[in-house]
Amino acid sequence: MLITILGQHGPNAPLLQELVGNDHQVRTLPGFPPDGVLQTDVLITTRLTPDEAGRLQARLLHVPGAGLDAIALEAVPQGCLVCNVYEHELPIAEFITHAILQHQIFGESESPVLDETHWPQEYLGRRFHGEAAGKRVAIIGFGAIGRAAAQRLRALEMHVTAVTRRGTPEALADATSHISQLRSLLGDIDYLVLSCPLTEDTRGLIGPEELALMHPEALLINIGRAPLVDQAALYEALLHRRIGGAVLDVWHHYPQPGQTQLAPADYPFHTLPNVRCTPHISGWTHGLIRRRYALIARNIQQLEKGAPLKNLLHQPA
Repeated sequence: MLITILGQHGPNAPLLQELVGNDHQVRTLPGFPPDGVLQTDVLITTRLTPDEAGRLQARLLHVPGAGLDAIALEAVPQGCLVCNVYEHELPIAEFITHAILQHQIFGESESPVLDETHWPQEYLGRRFHGEAAGKRVAIIGFGAIGRAAAQRLRALEMHVTAVTRRGTPEALADATSHISQLRSLLGDIDYLVLSCPLTEDTRGLIGPEELALMHPEALLINIGRAPLVDQAALYEALLHRRIGGAVLDVWHHYPQPGQTQLAPADYPFHTLPNVRCTPHISGWTHGLIRRRYALIARNIQQLEKGAPLKNLLHQPA
């Protein structure tokens, strides 16, 4: 089989070659060809425009991540299967837990200088910090990430509310709420975690009205997609401290290879002391990459045998 990996995922080609064996050929391309047909058995990419999909001849399109918002599913050619991978719930759940503990223990303060000059005043003037236990967190989107986060947060004796489209009880949450009831929850929670997918229904889910309802000391943690939140409203709320702060790991603008100048958002969130900005690293671990490509390799082997694939999302007629 010929397996083609596009763009920024190219460095993972040696790992995939190791996993699928030498009976398959793994090649890399800097991007989808600007014209003509791309013929391959398997294409691995996180981006595919309608035009590119129309010029693809493949048996399997495998997204090496969870998000499909940059894949033109409606244009995928007949007979081409589409799969994705997850495997990021463990590190992202750890990231969420760390964000909450960091907020409770250290807040906005920087590490003190504990030399012979500063130590006496730092010790004698030390201030109390918070505790996670007893705090209330709402997690919007209770898939693999939400459940993994809930397990860890409940171990800290936090109260977890799962906010979902179904609104049915979740075993790993202390309470469950339908997404339509979100506004009624916002005034009572200390932490709001966004881990739902970006769809037309969730775009701008957290806007000026929702932010105005949040507790003035509440922390918003977004590890889902940046457009889940109205960025102008969020910047204003943070700038004027209408909410306590934010941890932002997802962004509105992402650079392409070779691009050296690009702001991640339309507003300078990085200048605000109550915001922790991270470059989409919440799930980015060595373990994640190996787990993901191991699943991709298994799906390629299953495709060769004509067996069912895992995480099959789209099967054009």
